This record gives sequence, C-alpha cells and structure tokens, in this order.
Amino acid sequence: MVIPSPRTKVLHVVEGLDRGAVENWLVRMLAHANAMGVDLDWSFYCTSSEPGAMDERARSLGARVLYAPVPIEQKLEFAHALRSELRQGCYEVLHCHHDLVSAVYLLASLGLPVRRRIVHAHNADRSVLTPSALKQRLYREPMRRVCLTMADRIVGISNHTLDTLLAGRPRRANRDVVHYYGVDPAPFASVKPARAAFCRELGLSPDALILLFAGRVVPEKNPLFVVDVLSELRRLEPRTVAVFAGTGSLVEAVRARAVEMGVEPSIRLLGWRNDLPEVMSCADLFILARPEHPKEGFGLAVVEAQLAGLRMLLSQGIPDDPILPTASYRRLALAVGAVEWAKAGLELLTSPAVPRAAALAALDKSPMQMGHALDELLKLHE
Repeated sequence: MVIPSPRTKVLHVVEGLDRGAVENWLVRMLAHANAMGVDLDWSFYCTSSEPGAMDERARSLGARVLYAPVPIEQKLEFAHALRSELRQGCYEVLHCHHDLVSAVYLLASLGLPVRRRIVHAHNADRSVLTPSALKQRLYREPMRRVCLTMADRIVGISNHTLDTLLAGRPRRANRDVVHYYGVDPAPFASVKPARAAFCRELGLSPDALILLFAGRVVPEKNPLFVVDVLSELRRLEPRTVAVFAGTGSLVEAVRARAVEMGVEPSIRLLGWRNDLPEVMSCADLFILARPEHPKEGFGLAVVEAQLAGLRMLLSQGIPDDPILPTASYRRLALAVGAVEWAKAGLELLTSPAVPRAAALAALDKSPMQMGHALDELLKLHE
C-alpha cells in the first residue's frame, strides 16, 4: 500500500516521452500513483525537442512536459538551459535517467539547492553520446566519476546494471540500490486469446507454431539471429513462423536475411503494436537473443512474456532479475549456434505451458509488483 506523503518537486531528465522502456515505466508509475491517490509533482525535461507519443498522457496525469531548447550535442548551451530550469523551477530532486550521460545534468546543477541528485542506470552499455570511439574511451571514466561523486543515489534497474556503473566499488548502504520497474499485470490478466483471428489477420495457417520477437528491431536485440533460428526451426518443424512486433533500424536487414535464408514467406513484420498482450497470448515461443556483452539492462518484455504464459528462448545476455520463479525458459550462449537454439525451442514446447495465473501470482510477490515498486521509487525521492 502506497502511503501518500507531502509533494516533492521532481525533475526527471529523459530523452522524450515516446516508446522507450524508461519513459513508459515512468508514465506507468505516474498513472499508478494517481490511481492510488498519491499526488506527485513531477516534471519531465526532454532532451529531444520532438513531441513524444505519451506527452499528453503525462500531462493528463498532472505532470509538466518540458523540451530542451537546444540539443544535448551543444553541451554548454544545453547545460545552461537545464540549469536555468532547475533554478527557476526550484526543484527538490533531480532524477537523471541517462546512465553516464547523467554527468552532464549533474554538472549543470552544481551549486544549486537541489537536495537530492539521482543517477538511474537503465542499461550497461556505457554510452556517452559520441560516435567517436576515441572520445568514448576518453570520456567514460571521467563521466562515471562525476556520477559517483555528485549523486546522492546511484540506482540500477538490475544487479548487473548497478554493478557495471559502480565498476568494482562496493555498494554503499541506502545509497547504491537496485530498483526494479513496476509491471502492470492488468493487460495480461484480462486478455482473451484470439489465436484463430490473429492467424487469419496475418495470413497464417491455424496450426502455425509462432516464434515471437517483441521490441526494438535494433542491433542490441540481435533480430538477425532470430531469422537464423527460424530457418533451423523450419527444418525441424515446417509449421514454424516468426512474428516481429516492433520496429527499428534493422527492419530491412531482417527482411533481407529472411530472403537470403529462404524463409521470407514465414516472417511477419508488424511494426509497433498497441495490443502486445493480445499478440503475446497468441504466440507459442518468445525469443530474445541479445548479445552477451553488454547485458540487457532489465528486459521488460521478458516479464511480459512470462505473464502471457510463453516459454522463452533467452541468450546469456539476459540477467536473472526479470525471470520469475514460474518461468519456463532455456538460456543459451549465442556461440552454440542457431541449430541448438532451434532444438532447445522445440524441447521447450514439449513441456507444459505455465498457467498465466501462476505467473501473475509470482509477479505479485516480486519487487516488480506495482505498489511495492511505487513505494520504493518514492523512497528514492525522500
């Protein structure tokens, strides 16, 4: 149960309120607070000047949505504008959501009466927003040190993510913490699978075996390997098809790989879907073949796949944190190759599916339960 507390004025620095996991989580927490009668004084300072898909949703929930007047690439001008907003807005908490790049936001706040500065690490890729490999190497350590020195709280969305940012430094009690995303179970508890209609919509056979990729179609999600696994699965089970729910820079590369492997008729590229719980409820097998280095920050889609009752094929780039005790999964090295992944997938399908009720009950006992996650988030701001 969330206990309402006096309003704390918080400025969240994010890229933009669009489709990113970070921003979706923050708006989800804002909505849950509203539903629980907790009045939050949150503002989102977007480093992108482009309006986001969730801007109006955030405003309807009582938040302010602000846009940086200059791009972050103009670092001095950007920092000056952020500093002006911090001073004029009299914010009590600066909550930075850009991993090492948060150093820029912390430096902008230097000397201002902000009583709590939080660096929140959402992945372990240690990017510092420059295409130059040399500058990446030069800037990483100084920016990490700024984060560790200036922040009152260092927060990771998984144990691996937190430890990557700390880079060997022991955790400080009550200062270096793991905070898991709150996951809303309602869409999965209420979903009514409509597999026959879904197959008709996509022009699939009613008895198709559906391998699902859900998320950004980008290099760090390794979607091309999914096409390789599909090819091998079809050798063993010709009914197999792959459905990609998401979009990104590798969409055309996925299509080209499918043509190359001779499986283009057996893939469906859906783009972003607003009915992902329904899509997941119609699939047989979920796959996330992320490269092992760096590891996934948290893997929200992994949690959602479990709530949909899906068996999962995961790479060793997926941490343990998002895996519930009820999960049915295999974690494999990418080096074993697509053949072994395909065999593992078919073996998984011989085991009983996990009832959604069991997965939902496991979530309710986990740190990802919405009320618990909101409580822990508000404690960061106290």
